[in-house]
Amino acid sequence: MTATTATTTTVALWRDWRGWSSSITTLWRRSLRFRIISITVVLTSFAIFVTSLTMSLVIQNNLFESRRDEVLSDSLSAVAAAQRNLDSAAVSDDPSAARGLWADVQDTIPRAASSTHIAVFPIDELPVGSGVRAFTTDLDVDLLSAGLRESVVSFPERQSWQSIALTLSDGTTAPGIVVGQQMFMPEVGAFEVYIAYDLADSERTLQFVQSTLWAAGLILIALIAGISWVVMRSVSRPIIEAARTSARLAAGDLEVRLPVYGEDELATLATSFNAMADSIEAQIKELGELSLVQQRFVSDVSHELRTPLTTIRLAADMLNDQRHAFDATTNRTAELLHTQVQRFETLLSDLLEISRYDAGSVQLELEATSLAEVAEDIIGQMLPLAESRGSELRLVAPGGYSHVDMDPRRVRRVLRNLVGNAIEHGEGHPIVVTVDSNPYTVAVGVRDYGLGMDPDNAQRVFDRFWRADPSRQRTIGGTGLGLSIALGDARLHGGTLEVWSERGAGTNFVLTLPRVPGTHAADGPVPVHPEDALADVMGPADADPATELREVYFTETIPTIEEGTS
Repeated sequence: MTATTATTTTVALWRDWRGWSSSITTLWRRSLRFRIISITVVLTSFAIFVTSLTMSLVIQNNLFESRRDEVLSDSLSAVAAAQRNLDSAAVSDDPSAARGLWADVQDTIPRAASSTHIAVFPIDELPVGSGVRAFTTDLDVDLLSAGLRESVVSFPERQSWQSIALTLSDGTTAPGIVVGQQMFMPEVGAFEVYIAYDLADSERTLQFVQSTLWAAGLILIALIAGISWVVMRSVSRPIIEAARTSARLAAGDLEVRLPVYGEDELATLATSFNAMADSIEAQIKELGELSLVQQRFVSDVSHELRTPLTTIRLAADMLNDQRHAFDATTNRTAELLHTQVQRFETLLSDLLEISRYDAGSVQLELEATSLAEVAEDIIGQMLPLAESRGSELRLVAPGGYSHVDMDPRRVRRVLRNLVGNAIEHGEGHPIVVTVDSNPYTVAVGVRDYGLGMDPDNAQRVFDRFWRADPSRQRTIGGTGLGLSIALGDARLHGGTLEVWSERGAGTNFVLTLPRVPGTHAADGPVPVHPEDALADVMGPADADPATELREVYFTETIPTIEEGTS
């Protein structure tokens, strides 16, 4: 395998692992059933593993101790039998009798010990011509440790033992125990007797017990996993059904209900949920009917008032046209009548628009339009009003010249409302209109440097008929519905209308529209929180505001070529 192939395989395995890990993480986060079953299986597996391991060690220890005690008893009996033969025989100085007795000992020990793994060594040097010598049968002397032999020599009255790896007759290796003790032959001396026993049968028994324990543990884990799945399925099904029903209820399907089975806690939950759904459905229907009545009332009143208002408007226009022929008091009365009739007509138009929004019957009339050009037109229309209030209108348009599908009438209405508010509350300071764009959105910001508002009040400017300062009178008209309608126009485009305001620092409104109709506006190119201050936009103290206004306006609105990359 080349290095490139190995690298490719490693990368593929890593990707597979990441995919599996991500899938498991998602399943763990989203599935209560998977999470509970996983926790149950893991904890059960750990408990069974600890229990099986403990039982295996206990059984292993008990088997070894039992076999060891059996081996020690057997070895003791075998050496005792040989010792009795030695003690009962009369050897004297006859070498042939000694050899015969020693041969009898060599037969007695294996027969009494039920083991052929035997080694016998004299402790001291044997007398010359005794006819006795050391012997071993199927026992490697190298397996006997120096410590064991030293213990046998040092303590003649007791047995010593050690664990060994015993080589069997077929060449395999099995665990074993070798037992050593002393045996004394009269007229000859003391001998070291070592008898080894294999523990192959005990090992096979232990392996069988261990395999049985582990198999039983695995079967038990599988059974517990199955039982947990069945239990969790019976418990989680009503919960899942309740979650789905809640989602459908939240989506507007007010007639959906949970089936009720039995009389247990889940049945109580389903009954309570259905009662809650009935209550919500009744309240929503009641509110819907009240809202429909309200919308119909506003719409009907607005339509009914239009006919007498048209007549009053014609009479007010005629009186206003002839007001110079009246005395001063009548002249002022005719002028006020004309102004208030115009405001009343604007209020009726706004109420009709609000009723359309409430009824959900507003439709966009999309047209490819340049937001920068719309801003230029609005600034041109608002110039006389700005001059009368001593404010300077400035247009900063690094982008926004490319055409985007929008409803130009509604966008113009939003900008006219924002610029008008900025002029009214700008305290005669400059007003900066910023237009910019990015690959996804176009945006326009209207920034004034007037008194501003507290952040809490700034979040309520889009409420209907709400005013930050109730004691302050409107000087350029307004119905209290303009910003609410502007917010509706922005949302209708899939855009946003946001506000920033700070006491003593002014206010900044930002309208952001998506380039593709029907999508939601992403982060816009015009920041809602401005970083400039009044000192950054004020010109020389002796400059003529009107002259500076026209210079800025005409200088910054000349570029109308299409943007290449905005």
